[in-house]
Amino acid sequence: MTAALTFDDLKEQTAAGAVDTVLVCMVDMQGRLMGKRFHAAHFVASAWRETHCCNYLLATDLEMATPEGYASTSWQAGYGDYTMRPDLATLRPVPWLEGTVMVLCDVLDHHGRTEIAHSPRAVLKRQIARLAEMGYEARMATELEFFLFEESFETLRKQGYRELHPLSGYNEDYNIFQTTKEEHVMRPLRNHLFAAGIPVENTKGEAEAGQSELNITYAAAMDCADHHTIAKQAVKEIAHAKGHAASFLPKWHRDRVGSSAHVHQSLWKDGISAFVDEGDALGMSEVMKSYMAGLIRYASDYTYFLAPYINSYKRFQKGTFAPTRAVWSVDNRTAGFRLVGDGSKAVRVECRIGGSDLNPYLAMAAQIAAGIAGIEEGLALAPPFKGDAYDGDVAEIPGTLRDARETLKGSTMLRAAMGDEVVDHYVRAAEVEIEDFDRVVTDYEIARGFERA
Repeated sequence: MTAALTFDDLKEQTAAGAVDTVLVCMVDMQGRLMGKRFHAAHFVASAWRETHCCNYLLATDLEMATPEGYASTSWQAGYGDYTMRPDLATLRPVPWLEGTVMVLCDVLDHHGRTEIAHSPRAVLKRQIARLAEMGYEARMATELEFFLFEESFETLRKQGYRELHPLSGYNEDYNIFQTTKEEHVMRPLRNHLFAAGIPVENTKGEAEAGQSELNITYAAAMDCADHHTIAKQAVKEIAHAKGHAASFLPKWHRDRVGSSAHVHQSLWKDGISAFVDEGDALGMSEVMKSYMAGLIRYASDYTYFLAPYINSYKRFQKGTFAPTRAVWSVDNRTAGFRLVGDGSKAVRVECRIGGSDLNPYLAMAAQIAAGIAGIEEGLALAPPFKGDAYDGDVAEIPGTLRDARETLKGSTMLRAAMGDEVVDHYVRAAEVEIEDFDRVVTDYEIARGFERA
C-alpha cells in the first residue's frame, strides 16, 4: 500500500498553512466513513497515534439507532470506547474539501491492543492474511453505479423522497451527449479522486436515466476497498456541492434499472497472475477454476455480504442484468459470475451479484473466503453456462434478506473462515433490518388495501 501523502508532507503542509483539517475515519458496518475532523496541528502533534470513539459505531443500523442483541456492545455493558488507530499508509489529500486530508483507521479495543474482529477492515485483513499464507495476493476492482438527481438531498428529504427526478431524461448507457449534461459533477469527481491518489479510469452513463458508473483501476484487495469507500463518499459530497443528490440505493423505483457493484478479482503470485494458463482453452489455470468453483458453491452463504438490506433484493429480477443464479459463463452478463478476458493475461472473474449498497470490505472478504475454500477443497469447476441464465431455477441465490440471513447463519465455511463472532454479529445486523422493516406500513399496502381489502 502506498500513501498518496506522507506524514512528513502533512507536517510541512500544516506548518505552511496549506492544510488545516484532517479527517480521521473508520469504516462502519454499512461501509460509511465515520470519525472526527481534527485540526491538522493537533493531529501531527499527537492524534496521529490514536483517537477514540464509542463502540456503538460497529453496532448501529443505517439510522444510527442502537438495537439490542449484539454480543460486542449493549446498554447493559454501557457502550464503552474503541481505539481508532490511524493507518498512515492511507493518508491522502481530499481535494474537493478545502485544506483537508484524510486518513483511515484500524479499530482496536479501548486499550489499543486487539483489533475488533467484526470491524470491516479487520474482516478483510484476515482473509488477505490467509491468502498470503498460501502464497497469493488478491487483486480486485469494483464498479460503482449510482443515480444522480436534479434535486438536492435536503429538498428530497423534506418531501419524503416522493418526487425523484433523475438528472438525465432517458437511458444514457454509453451516451456521450447525455453524460455531457452531468459533467459539472462527473468531471470534478474524476479529477479530484485522481488527485487524491485513487487511480480512476473513467466514468460512463449506465443503463438508465440519470445512472452513472465510476471505474477505478484494479489494486490489492485492501486498497481496492479503500478506493471504493472514499470514492463513494466523494460522489455524495461533490454531488451535494453542486446542488444534486446522488444515491447508491440499489432499486429506487420498481420500473427503473437497479444499481450494482460488480467485483472483478484474480489471484497473483510473485507479481504474476495465478489465474493464467496459456495452455488452457480459455486461459484459466487450475487455481482459477477451483477458486471460481468455491465462489459458486458458497454464493448463497455470502449473499448477505453482497446484498445487506431489504431493498438490495429488489434488483434481482429477470431481464435486468442483475443475476439471480450462481452459475458462470464466458462473457455473458446474465450469469452471476462472468469470465472476463478469456484467453488473455487479463483473465479474471467478475461477480455480478452485489448491489451498490454493499460494504466492499465485507463483500471482498466473503468472496476471498469462498475462493480459498474452493482451492483447499480442490473443487472442480462445472462447464460454463450457455444462453440466458435467467431461465430455469437451478443454483438460485437467496431472493430475500430473510433467506440470506439463514444461509449466512448456517454457513460452516464462513464460520471457519471468519469466526463465529463475526458471523453472529452480521447475522444480527440482518435481523435488525428485517425487524425494522416488519414494523413499517408501506405506501403499497395502503394503496392496495385501504378501500379494497
